[in-house]
Amino acid sequence: MECTYQVIVVGIGPGSPDYLLPIASRTITTARVLVGSKRALDTFASAEQLTKIIDRDISGVLDFIEQQVHCQDVVVMVSGDPGFYSMLAALRRRFVAEKLRVIPGISSVQLAFARLAEVWQDAALISMHGRKAADEVLSYRPGYKLGLLTDTQHTPANIAGILLELGWPETACVWLCTNLSYDDEEIVATTLAKAKLTPGFEHSVMVVKA
Repeated sequence: MECTYQVIVVGIGPGSPDYLLPIASRTITTARVLVGSKRALDTFASAEQLTKIIDRDISGVLDFIEQQVHCQDVVVMVSGDPGFYSMLAALRRRFVAEKLRVIPGISSVQLAFARLAEVWQDAALISMHGRKAADEVLSYRPGYKLGLLTDTQHTPANIAGILLELGWPETACVWLCTNLSYDDEEIVATTLAKAKLTPGFEHSVMVVKA
């Protein structure tokens, strides 16, 4: 008889439980095996659940999931939405699509645009978290809009410098959004020229509008 157990990939949103979809909450609560970041497990896991922290050893995490899914469902929590720069990409390389079930979540980029009352249907959504974006994606064009994930290397100051070199005007509008959905959420409105001189905001969403 064919095994029907699945890897259930759950988007947990930007962080606050307030932004967790009800179906995601139910799935996490009833899971027997729960995989996620240390912060996610500290927030959502119970003592009765078998847990595994997602760390730098992604291959080891995938091995654990593959071993457990032979006998039970495995719930994998990912930040934001699984379809936007998450562990789903690595899971797709290890498992066939039929073995996966994906529950969407609210991404930090989506929440950032909501906070600004800006539509994101016409924005280029880019992650510079651990990666470099191509110049043609970042280059200025009239009316262009960007939603960017930053990191300790590609900080808003670094990204602002790149955009200015690629023809963006110094007066372009910039919003730096950090700790979205948490009590210490912060959103700073500035210009591209000033953003180049702004420290911090290493792990944030940067919205740029021409």
